[in-house]
Amino acid sequence: MNEPQDEENKNTNTIDSLEESSPRNETGNASVQEEPTVKAEEYQSLNDKYLRLAAEFDNYKRLSQRDQRDQIRFGNEQLLKELLPVVDNMERAIKAARTNGGDSALVQGVELTLKQLSGVLGKFGVQAIDSVGQDFDPSAHQAVSYGPSDDVPANKILDEFQKGYRLHDRILRAAMVSVSSGPAQASEHDATAN
Repeated sequence: MNEPQDEENKNTNTIDSLEESSPRNETGNASVQEEPTVKAEEYQSLNDKYLRLAAEFDNYKRLSQRDQRDQIRFGNEQLLKELLPVVDNMERAIKAARTNGGDSALVQGVELTLKQLSGVLGKFGVQAIDSVGQDFDPSAHQAVSYGPSDDVPANKILDEFQKGYRLHDRILRAAMVSVSSGPAQASEHDATAN
């Protein structure tokens, strides 16, 4: 019967010895209080880093989606540019045949082919740029000559040498045009008369 009492005394002695051996100083409590502020700063730093990384990833995702849309929208741009001289040549052939009074059946066939080709280009987003009589726009027009005109005001397009085309909202080929400088001055009339 002494054994359980001895066991209890032994346990009590062990607990007392542990309590006596643990150091109790004031600096230990201060480091425990500083630890939450250090952890909070570390948490805030990691949270900021995470938010920046998430924003960068969203920007990357948005840019890659825009690039993918542009690739789909403008991926055939080079092929369409190569077809524009074919359209030009067909228009020239029709114009030449009409001035020379050529075979009307042949001219009609070329016109139908040109209309079909223009329809296909339109289906892919290619539109002709209207030039004659419009204001000169350096982003859509390439001025190859600049001269006076009594009929057309200054900075308006007089004549179109080569048609320009737009692919959706991008210039595929600028129109080659002649631009008016406005009515001729009196000194210019005298110089041209002599």
